[in-house]
Amino acid sequence: MNFDEYRTFDATGLAELVADKQVTAAELLEVAQARAEAVNPRINAIVREVPAAPADAAPGPFTGVPFLIKDIGQDYAGVPSSRGSRALRSIPVTEHATVVQRWIEAGLVIFGKTNTPEFGAKGITEPEAWGPTRNPWNLTHTPGGSSGGSAAAVAAGIVPCAGANDGGGSIRIPAACCGLVGLKPGRGLTPMGPALSESVHGATVQGVVSRTVRDTAAMLDVISGGEPSGPYAPKLPGTPFASAVGADPGKLRIGVRVPSAINPNPHREAYAAVEATAQTLTELGHHVEELPQAPFDDAALAREFLLSWFVYTAWELEEAKRISGAGDEAFERDTLILAAIGRATSSVAYVDAVQRRHDHTRRLTTFFESYDLLMTPTLATPPPRIGEFELPELLKRGSDVLLKTRTAGLLRFTKILDDSVDANLAWVPYTQLANITGRPAVTLPLHWTADGLPLGVQFVAPLEGESLLIRLGAQLEEAMPWKDRVAPV
Repeated sequence: MNFDEYRTFDATGLAELVADKQVTAAELLEVAQARAEAVNPRINAIVREVPAAPADAAPGPFTGVPFLIKDIGQDYAGVPSSRGSRALRSIPVTEHATVVQRWIEAGLVIFGKTNTPEFGAKGITEPEAWGPTRNPWNLTHTPGGSSGGSAAAVAAGIVPCAGANDGGGSIRIPAACCGLVGLKPGRGLTPMGPALSESVHGATVQGVVSRTVRDTAAMLDVISGGEPSGPYAPKLPGTPFASAVGADPGKLRIGVRVPSAINPNPHREAYAAVEATAQTLTELGHHVEELPQAPFDDAALAREFLLSWFVYTAWELEEAKRISGAGDEAFERDTLILAAIGRATSSVAYVDAVQRRHDHTRRLTTFFESYDLLMTPTLATPPPRIGEFELPELLKRGSDVLLKTRTAGLLRFTKILDDSVDANLAWVPYTQLANITGRPAVTLPLHWTADGLPLGVQFVAPLEGESLLIRLGAQLEEAMPWKDRVAPV
């Protein structure tokens, strides 16, 4: 099989070829690795090799299909999980993550780990440890983050599907930037163990980025369900998620919101993405209604999300120091700043921010009494350029002084930091809601800008809404097909 043929198949299609003995797992791995050798020097998506043995692929729904996992939260025994940090680059982990074990048991052939920002703390993938990952649609732009390496690898055709996870948009943001499907499952549906019980108070979940809705659905079947050391025994649907592909979603009531408190004036391409999708949805018989205001306090949600994120980053930093023995010099300036702000946050303020998540959940629950889904753009702007969010020189020098004097926590009270936070969230104000409330959400590649950059459309569903998102996603995949769009890298 050559690459041109390989690229026409999704993961489900490749697995069918292996099952029918039309191609071997070794042949597929050879094509995937050759493609990686050809394009990875330009996009920097894969940062570490994993020993692959295609002949030993387990019998399962994806036997023989090449696969990549993310270098954070998806541990592979004997291989380091750097979490995008210089401090952890050379420290192997001792056991597979549960989600990785499930992928292995499904027959996937894992041969590499993908780039991520330090501790997955940004919506871009530009770690100092590995260098920036670039968007295959335009190498000067970001593929998003924190699953940016996985999304870039799939968009570039190295693999049809790759591991990802999402604590504030880290599946959906890169999927939107790279023209892919990205489903964030509901809280607790996928495992975070055995090293962790849950991450960021359950906000982070495991998943994939893929080119097709059916791959996303079938992968969700593979990884869903509790684990012995986990905190939940999640309720699973009576039929496989894959069976929802092609099933009628019914006539849905969909509320649409584009402006946000963080970005009251999104880019015209964000409006264009939603308007085109709304028109198609209406033609399909759905009721689409523009909302005069957000169905939750998005300004408060953003503040509370960031405050808890800063505190969690402080914990991540201390945990990495404990594991590695490294000092501050092993970590990025931005990470040190976030951690300093987190340490300066009072325990009462932190618990208050976590507890107030329920306020947003209740408001969203009230919204779902009148609507089946919430629709937004996934991004408020097209994917930014590489380096666009680098700190200004003045802030760099000032931050360095504060870090050396251990007074960087004072940045929490400055307008400079507020401006920096606004700039970093203004292009991705929509994704945190689903994490904070624990609801499932999906981004679909339904729009490309005039310059040829992807910009996704997001749907948020109520609890147990994964199958509904899959049914609607498959319907839109047929009505607004994206399969023939190929990144030019």
